[in-house]
Amino acid sequence: MQRFFDLLFSSIAIVVFSPLLFIICILLLMTGEHEIFYLQKRMGRNEKLFNVIKFATMLKKSESMKGGAVTTKNDPRVLPVGKFLRKTKINELPQLFNIWIGNMSIVGPRPLTEKQYNNYSKEQRLVISKLTPGLTGIGSIIFRDEEDVMARSGMDYNEIHDTLIANYKGDLECWFYENHSLRIYFKIIILTAIAVFNSKLKVLNRFKNLPQPEGLLKDLLN
Repeated sequence: MQRFFDLLFSSIAIVVFSPLLFIICILLLMTGEHEIFYLQKRMGRNEKLFNVIKFATMLKKSESMKGGAVTTKNDPRVLPVGKFLRKTKINELPQLFNIWIGNMSIVGPRPLTEKQYNNYSKEQRLVISKLTPGLTGIGSIIFRDEEDVMARSGMDYNEIHDTLIANYKGDLECWFYENHSLRIYFKIIILTAIAVFNSKLKVLNRFKNLPQPEGLLKDLLN
């Protein structure tokens, strides 16, 4: 049933957003690096790599520059138009085609690079590998302001991302695996839509038995 709704919603969204997608394509051709799409290998279900599709928002070969795969607040590698696309999450819209193809779902763990994926523990990877990556998910809405969380931590961005954040996200995705249902599927979609317009939306108390952050992360997320 989830695949049915993935196909239905992604098809409708592609049609509805097609004028916006066209405008963004023209805008990106005229600005920045003059590239429209950014393809990157990400870890999919059963640990099979696939190309995730995004609008190009950063300098070419940005992963080989300082910061690596982690994007920080006010990251100098992000292009001017890219800042707007990332803030509004419009840069994620091309992933509707990933959903339509079938290597992504609307709801699931965010698809990560192989290096980021390996920050999960072995036990977490065993569970998460059984899930289809999603455009949004429980980890995505709780860490929708991840760059701000890292900035306020006072820690090195890569350190907090690869340890505290990765471990807690892994726990969240394992919770999703154990509890996922059509009710949770629709609830996450609705909360994601609300979070776009309400950046202060609190999500941690809206799901039963959700793993709770501890220590520094608890302070940063509450």
